[in-house]
Amino acid sequence: MRILFDHGTPAPLRHHLPGHYIDTAARMGWETLSNGDLLNTAEESGYDALITTDQNIRHQQNIQGRSIRIITLMSGRWPDMRQQTHLVGEALERAGPGTITEVHFRPNID
Repeated sequence: MRILFDHGTPAPLRHHLPGHYIDTAARMGWETLSNGDLLNTAEESGYDALITTDQNIRHQQNIQGRSIRIITLMSGRWPDMRQQTHLVGEALERAGPGTITEVHFRPNID
């Protein structure tokens, strides 16, 4: 699966999603695109999924009928998710095109 991380997605997460091709919006030069333009550009470029920390994207974008899926991380803090990265992989496998899936993490209590 081709996955695009937006600017708020913690970079270390990429090491916990084996078997996927992962790029970042910053590396592609797309970090200043609005959500709608980012989704259009990612979809046109062949990405299957966008992983984002933008919790408002659900209210801003209608992605029904699109080929891309959105995975929304309900925390952008790496300490909160580092022991729960399997939840992101499970969400990617479960989500179909044209859907938005939220991933909730238990807060880190270390």
